[in-house]
Amino acid sequence: MVEIFSDNIISPLGFTTKENYDNVKLSKSGLKVKENLFGLDGRFCVAEIENEVLNSEFETFFHKNAADYTILEKMVLLSVGKAIFDTDVTNSKTAFYFSSTKGDLQNNLWYTAKKISEFFGNKNTPVVVSNACVSGLCAVIAAARAINSGRIDTAVVTGADVLSKFTVSGFSSLKALSSKPCRPFDIERNGLNLGEAASTIVLKKSDKENFICGSIRNDAYHISSPSKTAEGAFFALNDVLKNIDKNDIAFISAHGTATFFNDEMEANAIFRAGLSDIPVSGLKGCYGHTLGAAGLIETVLSFRALNEGEVLKTHGYETSGVSKKVNIATENLKTDKKYFIKLISGFGGVNAAAVFKKN
Repeated sequence: MVEIFSDNIISPLGFTTKENYDNVKLSKSGLKVKENLFGLDGRFCVAEIENEVLNSEFETFFHKNAADYTILEKMVLLSVGKAIFDTDVTNSKTAFYFSSTKGDLQNNLWYTAKKISEFFGNKNTPVVVSNACVSGLCAVIAAARAINSGRIDTAVVTGADVLSKFTVSGFSSLKALSSKPCRPFDIERNGLNLGEAASTIVLKKSDKENFICGSIRNDAYHISSPSKTAEGAFFALNDVLKNIDKNDIAFISAHGTATFFNDEMEANAIFRAGLSDIPVSGLKGCYGHTLGAAGLIETVLSFRALNEGEVLKTHGYETSGVSKKVNIATENLKTDKKYFIKLISGFGGVNAAAVFKKN
């Protein structure tokens, strides 16, 4: 059995999980409109960590020169460092998992992962998971499977991505970006926002189980457009629903990118799985799309919400803009149920779902 032992989030809304959670509950957002970002023409609404604040926090925490590390490395190292208390990361049965879609583009992903694990004295070869936007949740599922197989006892799972000219111009060329704060599932939505963050979950072998199961389903529908019938997402949901009672589900943490195609597909998957009445929570209105960190940051905040008996609202949502019935949370709700489902999708027809249980 697998337990979420500890976690941390580094984002524009704070450098601890508690700070992030409190700010989300207060409906705060890290999204800001910027002109000519990275020299690109136009207005871009993004969530960007202030480098000066990051440097100060990094140097205070580690007593090392921040200039020796890239922005992504500082984010990840700080997130991991704050999450690994009471964890022997030098143990041979401890493995590091690093998930990202692009990294910082200055180094190969394997190099970044190796630098992170060696920074904390771990001698095992780190595992890199780079599978579009499902990377973070896939890393959690892969790590949990490794623990259940007996190969390791502890996994330090981190997801991170930073803003770059390459990423912003790429999404811009797809006409997928909104110059205003995104509105997941809303009739007025007109695109996603990009954000940067790092999030870490420490998983341990334990008699106290709060990671129940996960499923990764790839339908390979299209390189950048999700399946119209939501095949992969639907099958992933069906897989994890076999392990729980639907009546015990508190909420679904949706991907909710606020693009027409993603939200429609995700609503279709939820509808087909018979979950239309379950509250749906989406957090892109607070953080934007953090790519390789999305599955982790949304899992950490949802897990905190579940344990506090709450459902976080979908920021930016007012009126349904999808064809299938879904129960989008328009305000923070109370719940006494014991599970939440994390659902996520990405380019190339990749999809993942996982179930987490209240402590």
